[in-house]
Amino acid sequence: MQVRQFAALAMEEVPALAHDILREIRAEYPGLPVVLDDSGEPMALIGIRRALEGFVQQLASQEGRPRYHLEVFQEFGRGEGLHGRSLDSLQAIYRLGVRLAWRRLAEIGQQIEIPPPAMYELAEAGFEYLDGLVDQSVRGYAEAAAREAGERLRLQRKLMELLLAERRPDGGGPVHGTLAGPLPGSGHGTASTAGHASLGNGLGERAARVGWQLPERVAVGVLLRPAREAVAPAVGQGVLLDMEAEQPRMVVPDPDAAGRPELLRRAMAGWSGAIGPPVPLADAAKSLRWAEAAVRLMERGLLPAGEVLHCTEHTEALVLLQPEELIEDLARRCLAPLAHCGPAHGRRLAETLLAWLETRGGAPEVAARLGVHPQTVRYRLRQIRELWGDEIDDPDRRFELELVLRARRLRGQLGRA
Repeated sequence: MQVRQFAALAMEEVPALAHDILREIRAEYPGLPVVLDDSGEPMALIGIRRALEGFVQQLASQEGRPRYHLEVFQEFGRGEGLHGRSLDSLQAIYRLGVRLAWRRLAEIGQQIEIPPPAMYELAEAGFEYLDGLVDQSVRGYAEAAAREAGERLRLQRKLMELLLAERRPDGGGPVHGTLAGPLPGSGHGTASTAGHASLGNGLGERAARVGWQLPERVAVGVLLRPAREAVAPAVGQGVLLDMEAEQPRMVVPDPDAAGRPELLRRAMAGWSGAIGPPVPLADAAKSLRWAEAAVRLMERGLLPAGEVLHCTEHTEALVLLQPEELIEDLARRCLAPLAHCGPAHGRRLAETLLAWLETRGGAPEVAARLGVHPQTVRYRLRQIRELWGDEIDDPDRRFELELVLRARRLRGQLGRA
């Protein structure tokens, strides 16, 4: 009987109590934004009133499980998340509201002479109810955070797609290029304002939406997942990362900036892949192509695996191993004299020829490089001269021979001196 009497009196107090609580909250938190519902009533007032009503109804019905108006308190949590605020202030507001409500409810309990032990249970039920409200706000906050993160990732992927699209030399639309052209090196030229402008206003707008400042130079990386469900590497702010692709990609701004290489090295621990050469922002697609080429060579075992390598440290392999058909065709023509020497002997002659071309020295220098006796080298060099004749003195032919022999060594077809 006392519980029902308490609930009836408390329900009568709810509208006025809700206004009093909101007034106190606004006094304590003057910067609290006022959000109105469709009827023009403050959402905070609606939430306070419904929270009080739900608590009183729970007492009156003596139900074991509290009844919450989920959407209101989830919406409060969503609002904090969408505006970039933490839940700390919202939870503090909840605690203030419960303290103010409890003060009035305790007065009602004294008025109808509810025994102190029962009032203690009432207070405990109130704080349990508060925990439920906080849980609902946390759920709404998490949903908003997830939605915000998802939207940011979507915008970031769109930005990367636009940034990594091939462009025509005349500034026209996208093209699908090949690896033709020189490997961008470590030159330190900077992209001009016109270069940024050639990307179009769309890039600047997309970058602004994700808070990414357009850099002068970038390097593009392609990663190989260490496991199917691998956690994204902590590359830090400023590095664009797309984990949705089968082979994740990243865009590193100002890759030569102080501390950037070391930061990436630590973040990439446990990952493998390749980072393309630094290029002006407008040439990001070129850096991507070389990173993709390096990853393909890694997958074939022609470049070191198990780490994230930098293309600029493997220029020889990328230049000599990528145009495979052209190099093989050149090798067939240049190395035709070895066709009748037998595999083992032909390999020894090829290794000797490469050592001679690289050292430009006599038999002692070549022998030291190969780890054999100088007399053996003299014998092989005589055979080489017999096989190639005067062509061996032609600078162009020597260049072609060194090119194809170096490519074969990179593939493991020749021993390393």
